[in-house]
Amino acid sequence: MSWDSYLDNLVAQSKDASGTAHVDKCCIIGLDGGAPWTTAASAVAFKLEGQEGPNIAKCFKSKDYTSFMTSGIRASGEKYQFLREEDKKIVYGKKKGMGALTMQASKTAIVIAHCPEGSQQGNTNKAVGVIADYLESLGM
Repeated sequence: MSWDSYLDNLVAQSKDASGTAHVDKCCIIGLDGGAPWTTAASAVAFKLEGQEGPNIAKCFKSKDYTSFMTSGIRASGEKYQFLREEDKKIVYGKKKGMGALTMQASKTAIVIAHCPEGSQQGNTNKAVGVIADYLESLGM
């Protein structure tokens, strides 16, 4: 099964009433270890580097976001400032001039999306939530 189709769906879910997408890059990684579920082949793939996936997964698995708070969130070679977490399963980050990150865990995965600078992170949050909730409904 290819998980890449979920990326296109996530981008589509982020569109506003005028049809503008508020997600430009996204990926899904495993909650257990941070291995990629989606490939880098997708045009909208958010490419995590080195230990970024495992480090993100470790925080979500333990529900301890202290390292994000103290050192920021490293994703796709960039350092994002930790903004906040909600319900021990959603994390928000931002980098001035780069945009924002929304990450949400389901039972077995973490959905990660990048909102470009100038776009609406609320639309990104909604889109990430739709995909994460769907995976959760499947027991994943």
